[in-house]
Amino acid sequence: MLVISDIKVLRATVKAWRQEGHSIAFVPTMGNLHQGHLKLVDEARQRADKVIVSIFVNPMQFGANEDLAKYPRTLAEDCAGLTDHQADAVFTPTPELIYPKGLEVQTAVDVPFIGDNHCGASRPGHFRGVSTIVTKLFNLVQPDIALFGKKDYQQLAVIRALTIDLSFPIEIIGIDTERAADGLALSSRNGYLSAEQRATAPLIYQQLQWLAQQIRDQAASDFRALEQQVRETLSQAGFRPDYVNICQRHNLELANDMSSPLVILLAAYLGTTRLIDNLEV
Repeated sequence: MLVISDIKVLRATVKAWRQEGHSIAFVPTMGNLHQGHLKLVDEARQRADKVIVSIFVNPMQFGANEDLAKYPRTLAEDCAGLTDHQADAVFTPTPELIYPKGLEVQTAVDVPFIGDNHCGASRPGHFRGVSTIVTKLFNLVQPDIALFGKKDYQQLAVIRALTIDLSFPIEIIGIDTERAADGLALSSRNGYLSAEQRATAPLIYQQLQWLAQQIRDQAASDFRALEQQVRETLSQAGFRPDYVNICQRHNLELANDMSSPLVILLAAYLGTTRLIDNLEV
């Protein structure tokens, strides 16, 4: 597996593969890879001739009081895992390479509406950072397909929108969330949880399943009241709910009935750790 940290080398590698007639799949990550990330790599291997993974902890998507400094960085272990899963190259740029003029004067990409609510409301500027780095990486890698996990459901929707709006010739593929045996969605931030918190955390998925069943059983029920029930249950268990929202899948606006396919989006703090999850209904 090639480990590339230089843009010229990346572009020369991609150009050579193109000249050989290879298709290219791309998996952007922030590293600290777990089985969910590696599942994306495995899927990519099935869908393209060459697989490029990026590892970049993107400062532009972290807020002033968020965990950029302590975000886990495990490059050696990540590269070992990617080698085992037969990635062809990993791109590991520095912030200075990606943002040479600094964040304050960096051209940015904003995706309106679909990125404004839910996590967008709780983390101002987050999706601006996500959209900007994904746009830059798409320009650098120029893949045929790019794979993202559905755990970050709103992020996936934002990326689908920017890909269409900016006319990228890239197919965006969403892959189902990888979960631990007890249902907790795999996440790098799970490592912040204490043993007691880790034992409590699966309640998030249990409540998503309960809420989905209520929606199916009571198609005309009051969605806002059901959301409030979940918030109260989580609060009683020690969580600090951020949001529980039953949404239309196509635009992530709040839903009032089952006239269109739905997704439940949820974010809650357990201690200082912010966990997100979702469930399509």
